Amino acid sequence: MTFSHEAASQSASILTEALPYIQQLSGQTIVVKYGGNAMENDELKHSFARDIVLMKELGINPVIVHGGGPQIGACLKQLNIETQFIHGMRITDQPTMDVVEMVLKGQVNSEIVNLINSHNGNAVGLSGKDAHSIIARKLTTHLIPDAGTETIDLGFVGEVAEIRTDLIDLLLATGFIPVIAPIGVDEQGDTYNINADLVAGKVAEVLQASQLLLLTNIPGLLNKEGQLITALNTTETDQLIADGTISGGMIPKIKCAISAVNNGVTSAHIVDGRVKNAVLLELLTNANVGTLITA
Repeated sequence: MTFSHEAASQSASILTEALPYIQQLSGQTIVVKYGGNAMENDELKHSFARDIVLMKELGINPVIVHGGGPQIGACLKQLNIETQFIHGMRITDQPTMDVVEMVLKGQVNSEIVNLINSHNGNAVGLSGKDAHSIIARKLTTHLIPDAGTETIDLGFVGEVAEIRTDLIDLLLATGFIPVIAPIGVDEQGDTYNINADLVAGKVAEVLQASQLLLLTNIPGLLNKEGQLITALNTTETDQLIADGTISGGMIPKIKCAISAVNNGVTSAHIVDGRVKNAVLLELLTNANVGTLITA
């Protein structure tokens, strides 16, 4: 294949634009929460895998935390296991937890590892149960807007009590790409399903990652006119939550990002995972494919 001088010049220009970002991020750890539409489209799956492999080749250390809600829902439906949600949270009894673990670790995690490795990466899959990497505690309360705090038994739904990084550190030090399923275990050995955004945020905090990327199926944080907010700080996010601009399922995602940047992560990014090469575009170019949050 031959390229015109114009196309070659454009390619060189893109590489030149990326250089200062590469120099800044080389040797840094970046945590990427992978989920949503990017996990359901074959072209975007391969695009994501290539982005991660290229990051590693450039000297950046990616750590992947993934979700799998749609895949869990589809499997539960096939097995005729009824799914019940309260305020957007899945009630997770023992049969449901068994399916969650099977899908997240056995299906989704394995597929992501295979995708990355098919592009000559060196990914290793794990869950929070491996080496007790994610210590969970049962989540028994859920804040309901305008109604205080109601105590709800969600079953085996947990939150992060502690992230132990021994295994993750070992994988990074030996050149591997950790791919983490958001399953935790408590001190009694019970298994819990944990929100992947929250796990990614806590992993980023404990690893003192340079950046946290949360891939979504929307352009990023939008204002009340539906326009993308390309950058804001934690003070501004508090104001946007108070005036209702940030609402619903975006609130926990934003709070996860705020917690990360308030606890040592340089920046958090709400990134449109439907955009091809979204990770590289957000990290290595001036393109805006999401919302940047800083302290």
